[in-house]
Amino acid sequence: MILTCQRLLKLYVEWATRWGSNVLRNREIRIFLLIQICILLATAIAAYIFPAYGVFFVLFTGTLLIISNILMTLWRYKEMEKLSSDLRRIASGDSTLDVRDNQEGEISILKSDIYKVTIKLSEHRAQLQRDQVKLTDAISDISHQIKTPLTSMMVMADVLHDRKLDDSKRVEFTRNIRIQLERMDWLVTSLLKLSKMDAGAIQFKKNRVDVGQLIQKAADPILIPMDIKEQNLLIEGNQQSSFLGDLNWTAEALINILKNGVEHTPDGGKISIAYSENALYTEIIISDNGKGISKKDLPYIFKRFYKGENVGEDSVGIGLAMAYSIVKGQNGDIEVSSEIGKGTRFHIKFYKQVM
Repeated sequence: MILTCQRLLKLYVEWATRWGSNVLRNREIRIFLLIQICILLATAIAAYIFPAYGVFFVLFTGTLLIISNILMTLWRYKEMEKLSSDLRRIASGDSTLDVRDNQEGEISILKSDIYKVTIKLSEHRAQLQRDQVKLTDAISDISHQIKTPLTSMMVMADVLHDRKLDDSKRVEFTRNIRIQLERMDWLVTSLLKLSKMDAGAIQFKKNRVDVGQLIQKAADPILIPMDIKEQNLLIEGNQQSSFLGDLNWTAEALINILKNGVEHTPDGGKISIAYSENALYTEIIISDNGKGISKKDLPYIFKRFYKGENVGEDSVGIGLAMAYSIVKGQNGDIEVSSEIGKGTRFHIKFYKQVM
């Protein structure tokens, strides 16, 4: 029984100490307690000096204590009302409001927490606005890029209605419509992929990628166009080279770079791929001896829908932008150097990831 009482007394002391510590953090509580202590001390001294007026002093002290409690309660309600008003302003979109007072106490902590929530809401609102701008831009880009082939196909479809149209022209127009449809399909697919990357909806795999296998996978789709233009493909590198990444997505990035090289390299030209690995990164270098890129175009070639001086009429300006996003999304970096008439060189690095 004695032990139980001692334990309860100990718990009570701990709770009282903790409660007192928390309460006394409030500056207004400390001031309030000091005022009440001063009132009690003043009344006790006055009662000691004038004992005949003891009843009067008791009533006077009680009145002062009640008034002080009322004033304290009104002050706290006023603070709460001000916080409610601030919250309404924040809810209406005023993200610049700073409610902090940099003091101790529960109300100050509450103000600090409200400010933190305001900052988070502001960041979230800004992110939503950025996403909305990206979505608007994507829709605008898709509309702009699809408008031209659609107009062309509508004209050709009207011509195909003519029964007197020559069979050779009919075949030619049908073939052109098919080409335009394939181009639109590639364009829409690419834009959707880019939109997913912008939104962070694509999760790149982190598998061990053999660079030799990656190069072979990327080179296969361009072998026929290179054969038609009688271009040469040279591949050299360390067969043991590898990195952590996504084989399929990285292959798509390299395909876009290689297609760009094939397009801008003349008949009989050369495209080279070199790769290696060191302690810091795995690198892939793709170079050609084609037309090259002018200095004024060089800083913008990875911008979406950008078309330089030497770009072909059928180019959309999205392949290199996609390659850039894929490489950057896998802890990589891509740089380009070029000289008019001497060719272009893409330098890709995939940095080692700390496990």
